[in-house]
Amino acid sequence: MIISVNWIKKYVPNLPEIGEFATLIGARLVEIENIEDLGRKYKDVIVAKVISVQKVEGSDHLNLCKIDDGGVRPGVDRDENGFIQVVCGAANVRAGIFVAWLPPESIVPETFGSSDEFELSARKLMGNMSNGMIASLRELGLGEEHDGILEIDPSVFSKELAPGDSFAATFELNDYLLEVENKSLTHRPDCFGIIGFAREVAGILGRKFENPDWFEKPKMINSMAEIIPRISIKNSDLCASYQAAVLDIENIVESSALTIEKTYLLRSGMRPIDTVVDLTNYLMLLTGQPLHAFDYDKLLDVSNSNQAKIVVRNAKDKEKLKLLDGREIEMIENDIVIAAGEGDGVTIALAGAMGGASTEIDSQTKRIFVESATFNLYNLRNTQMRHGIFSEAITRFTKGQPAAIATPVLRKFAYELLNSQAELLSEFVGEETKTGSINNIEITFDKINQILGTNYSSQQIIETLENVGFKIENISNYGFIVVAPNWRTDIHIQEDVVEEVGRLNGYDNITLTLPERTFEAVKISPIDKLQKQIRSILVSAGANEVLSYTFIHGDLLKAANQNPTDSYKIINSISPDLQYYRQTLTPSLLSKVNQNIRAGHEEFAIFEINKTTGKTFGLNHENVPIEQKKLGFVFAKKKGADAFYEAKYFAEFLFKKLDIKLNFTEAGGSLISSEFEPKRTAVIESSKFGNIGYVGEYKKSTQKSLKLPEATAGFEIDLDKILDIKQDSKFAFEPLSNFQTIKRDISLKISKNTNYKQISDAFNQQITKFEDLRISLSPVDIYSPDGEFKNVTLRFTITPMQKTLTGDDIHKIVSELEDVAKQLDAEII
Repeated sequence: MIISVNWIKKYVPNLPEIGEFATLIGARLVEIENIEDLGRKYKDVIVAKVISVQKVEGSDHLNLCKIDDGGVRPGVDRDENGFIQVVCGAANVRAGIFVAWLPPESIVPETFGSSDEFELSARKLMGNMSNGMIASLRELGLGEEHDGILEIDPSVFSKELAPGDSFAATFELNDYLLEVENKSLTHRPDCFGIIGFAREVAGILGRKFENPDWFEKPKMINSMAEIIPRISIKNSDLCASYQAAVLDIENIVESSALTIEKTYLLRSGMRPIDTVVDLTNYLMLLTGQPLHAFDYDKLLDVSNSNQAKIVVRNAKDKEKLKLLDGREIEMIENDIVIAAGEGDGVTIALAGAMGGASTEIDSQTKRIFVESATFNLYNLRNTQMRHGIFSEAITRFTKGQPAAIATPVLRKFAYELLNSQAELLSEFVGEETKTGSINNIEITFDKINQILGTNYSSQQIIETLENVGFKIENISNYGFIVVAPNWRTDIHIQEDVVEEVGRLNGYDNITLTLPERTFEAVKISPIDKLQKQIRSILVSAGANEVLSYTFIHGDLLKAANQNPTDSYKIINSISPDLQYYRQTLTPSLLSKVNQNIRAGHEEFAIFEINKTTGKTFGLNHENVPIEQKKLGFVFAKKKGADAFYEAKYFAEFLFKKLDIKLNFTEAGGSLISSEFEPKRTAVIESSKFGNIGYVGEYKKSTQKSLKLPEATAGFEIDLDKILDIKQDSKFAFEPLSNFQTIKRDISLKISKNTNYKQISDAFNQQITKFEDLRISLSPVDIYSPDGEFKNVTLRFTITPMQKTLTGDDIHKIVSELEDVAKQLDAEII
């Protein structure tokens, strides 16, 4: 990208000398690849006036001209009137016009700096002395026209033109051009316009930048509203804003005169074409917002309508479009198109990239439809590479222009055209699907200085940010709230604000110091301490920890009965097998079960502690997906059944060692994670913190898809909630018993319709009635033969607190427990 220093000076005057200026920009904004001294190319070119023209005898095209250079060029032969003789072969040379004169010993600008650099001299042509030459646009390096000399139109300048004026000064060509590296500004769409770049320059120089009035307060223009275009954006993700207007340009008089504005287009690498196109390009270079103009009458013909109806939509697969450059392209659904007409309309442009040939503006165009829009930068990047379109417009669109700038730039375009005798035929119409959120960031002065290692005053910090358009609110002795301007789409978090302060003041101005810290041991965070404790407990119980990829294949999600659309998909995944961020740890653990079974491990338990996220988790205050720290556990046995109780035993053992009390309750179908079988799953709950997780067996479809043994079960719990429970718990001291613990088993024959929770609840209710005894209940075996009944064996661990139990005592306790069987319509066996 080429940046004109003179253009910057229109908004930030009194810049440092070019060397210092380039160093500041390179250190604080963008890498500068090259600096061109444009003034050197034109330093000898003089504005002269043709006084007389005579045909050269014996030539059919040469003219003997007398020119007035105002007497500014020394060492040149002059006649008695002080005029200089130049031989010119241009057909358009005539007395009274102003021209660009290249005197002897000057270098033709077109060849300046090349290996074929051409220096002029005074020489005879057909016996007549010619002192230098009168230049054409091509010889000046300002265009391709070579049929005639450049005629300088005095009416296009604000001050009076006079012979002897510096050509470079007249056209503001005493300039330096900075070639900057676009990749350094990928995150800064505002800097792809002169206004945005100048704003940064002002900030770097410690000056407050004032936006042009029209940039923030769009020009208000009255219209007769003869035409009311309709705009429809089919997909809000494609286009954040689409603004448009219709203008009559029939009365605009085109001029070939070279203007200062045209030279700014040329030095920026763009070719002047006509009033409308030049103005769209000029405003794009000025603001970074591309515009596109359609021939309105052609648009109506294509859409077979008498009113414009514009549709912004996805292209249809294999839909074709002939572009302005003559190519016919075949599009895919990822492309964005502009269509005209009812329904999906007829495609007239490849949005953000290039217009279609069917609505091209030409010399016969009388009315134009002008769009100012913001499109999805990711779609356009794919479009750009696929179709090989590398224009100034798409370069800016792919940086993510803010939607808020579309309207003021469109109104500025209309305002300038109205000054050229155009007429506004419609209201300004448009549709916005995304206005862009305002980022309010609260930060303290101490944090800024702490991160940067500086001692900036609060006033310096505030002024630094305000200079480049940030609004500062709620200022206190400690901090403030930063409101990012709409053109700073890259400002989201506190560190972004810190970076702005450091960058604009200059990292090179920060005093180098060694980091300081106290001599204190690093404190282990509560969550890390909990994780370490859990690892120790589960490993001591015989489980093995695994560590798997956070990203998994979509097929694994489906196999675990999870919906891939609820997971975040990684666009540039490192492998097709690692495209989705997992919602839970369970799919990853289950994928390891069959591998271990085939490796010869007939019974094992594995667990993993890691983070998970999903679209259903929501976003935090920084619009970043919320992550949850989870513990996933799977128990598997090659042969056997009732794995649920094995998994539940591990969970109970873990909770006991963690000194937390949780309840296992019957799961409702809609309340549990999708990979678990509802009828074989319990919800793990806290009376205060609600649902903690699940323990259970997996659905038959999951077992089949992942080739799991029938005896496979597991649990997954939220460690953040476990930590909350531990920190909230108040523990009472319970002394150890001095008396012998005994164990007794009771076997029941009970209906299969009675679930284990009903059994355990009934017995636990009875257990609470025993004073001076600690009794715990655990399942030993559940056998389900064919028929209506199943056999359940329960083990009771009885610990007396006051005395050693006698045989009669034990018999009485067991008898009272056996009485519970009657309440359950069960038979003791």
